[in-house]
Amino acid sequence: MTVGEELSNGPLDGMLVLDLSRALAGPHAAMMLGDMGARVIKVESPAGDDSRSWGPPFVGGDEDRESTYFFCANRNKESITLDLKAGADRGTLDELVRRADVLVENFRPGGFARLGYRDDRLRSLNPGLVRLSITGFGHDGPESARPGYDQILQGEGGLMSLTGDEQGTITKVGVPIADLMAGMNGAIGVLSALCERARTGRGRVVRTSLLAAMIGAHAFQGTRWTVGKEVPVPTGAQHPSIAPYGLFETQTAPVQVACGSEALWRSFAHVVGIPADDPRFGTNSLRVANRSELTAEITGMLAARPAEHWLRRLAEAGIPAGKVRGLDDVYAWEQVASQGLLIEVDHLTQGTLTLPGPTVRFDDNAHAAGRQEHLAPPTLGQHNESVREWLRT
Repeated sequence: MTVGEELSNGPLDGMLVLDLSRALAGPHAAMMLGDMGARVIKVESPAGDDSRSWGPPFVGGDEDRESTYFFCANRNKESITLDLKAGADRGTLDELVRRADVLVENFRPGGFARLGYRDDRLRSLNPGLVRLSITGFGHDGPESARPGYDQILQGEGGLMSLTGDEQGTITKVGVPIADLMAGMNGAIGVLSALCERARTGRGRVVRTSLLAAMIGAHAFQGTRWTVGKEVPVPTGAQHPSIAPYGLFETQTAPVQVACGSEALWRSFAHVVGIPADDPRFGTNSLRVANRSELTAEITGMLAARPAEHWLRRLAEAGIPAGKVRGLDDVYAWEQVASQGLLIEVDHLTQGTLTLPGPTVRFDDNAHAAGRQEHLAPPTLGQHNESVREWLRT
């Protein structure tokens, strides 16, 4: 048996994940587990996940309208609708919990317990259950009860104070980065807990939050303050600690350049015709201190030729550089397709859909995340009968 055959259904093949979460952070975590082969049953209220109504854009007609937002976080899942205030449906959830390996939820702190699913009850139903709980501001502390949405946490968690132009105009990141990173952090926690369970037989409660995701994303900007006592400010499309490293205008379109070493700086300076030993630019610290002058000189040189000329010259010199692509261009790019980052799925009402694909590959397996076949995001309650029939077996 080859390595590819061993992973043909994904490394989590045989695992059962219950996804009780809504919107994005929890669904994203559950989708990552599904991408890697787990069976994911999405438990929705009769009204459905909030994100089913987030649009435009929508696809389909009035009878089968679907939100493209919902599609982004719910591939490789089945959908069953349950009213957790109804006795019969609570019994169905109990049975699902008994069979599950992982449960994902993003209720506010205490919300799941108020529905009757306290930690001790979940342990009694399934001692090996790994539960992922994602909140906005954390599960305890003075502000744990606050509701958390992505943009609120981008602001409260400091990311928006770093993101904007050099004039100080702040902006959010163009994707819900707090949700996405909280989901990724949660999935990592789940995988760690499953490894531990393989040794001990016991489950864990894995907790994370959108706030934790934002603090964890600060990277060098965080230590600029905690160690260096500098409060970072927006620097637009330029790196605050490395120069030249950022976006520069040319005759036709902007290009991005990353000179992360002195050797790269010297090569870049030669290509664009700037003296590498200019006393204003002789070290990275000097280039950062004199960034405005450096940017003006670089832009003056690059303005003489079109972007493709400079990208070709920079590539020949081994200097990291690239253009800024629109998403239409990104998804038409052969390199994206070659990495399994586009998948086709067969949706119940919308037919064949092309979706952004999983971000992990194993060995030389051509199938992203190891699955031979990906499932389309489900329609609401699509698997009510099949899941109940399975529970009766």
